[in-house]
Amino acid sequence: MLDQPRKMLRIASMRDRVSPSEWQTRVDTAACYRLVALYGMDDMGANHISMRVPGEDHNFLINPYGMMYDEITASSLIKIDIEGQVVGKTEYGDFDFGINRAGFVIHAAVHRARHDANCVIHTHTWPGMAISSLECGLLPLTQTAMRFAQISYHDYNGVVLDVSEQERLVRDLGVNNAMILRNHGLLTTGHSIGEAFNALHRLEKSCRAQLAAMACNVPMAQVPQSVLDATYQNYQPGTRRPYGLMEWPALLRQLDRRNPGYDS
Repeated sequence: MLDQPRKMLRIASMRDRVSPSEWQTRVDTAACYRLVALYGMDDMGANHISMRVPGEDHNFLINPYGMMYDEITASSLIKIDIEGQVVGKTEYGDFDFGINRAGFVIHAAVHRARHDANCVIHTHTWPGMAISSLECGLLPLTQTAMRFAQISYHDYNGVVLDVSEQERLVRDLGVNNAMILRNHGLLTTGHSIGEAFNALHRLEKSCRAQLAAMACNVPMAQVPQSVLDATYQNYQPGTRRPYGLMEWPALLRQLDRRNPGYDS
């Protein structure tokens, strides 16, 4: 079979076509995509990170369906409204990317119902999928996991393509910033991108630690409920600074060393 010509990805800049605040949000969102890939939490082009556009309550940024996480740039992100209509996108050279229906259904539901959830991240990592398939769910076995002692759960009802699923998604999430989609994966939210990424990173580590402990097939140390409750409260808003404030600049520096170019 003859080799097919390789199509070229040429992303036209959006910098001069959007407001400074939107551009900065695009840069941070693209960085988040690449950080999720850098930390091994991506699934090729599947899954999504969405971020509300400043000053545009019903518009948010999401990835073009078909691009890998580690090649996302600020200009490549597509702006859609809460109904899934594209309201802003660039040119991609030989490609014409759109959005993934399942991603829109999940992310639009959260953005519409939770005005504090500016950023929504959903993943299909193997530790997240494994924990989502266990009847016990996430156990508070480690200090990190105790942060999620009251995590939300959403039962599996097939691929999320129908907007009728949105009401149940929002109801199950409640006021939490993290949810396990049973037999599916993980979801976190945040007022900022740094906050949502922090929650995802810690939730992922909690899943990995539980699977490693369970694989040893020996009794696991139990923590008194009073200690679990106190530790959980130590992680809640009002008892500490917002997550992401301190580490986000450091994460961007790490990304600048490891995979620059997201800010174009």
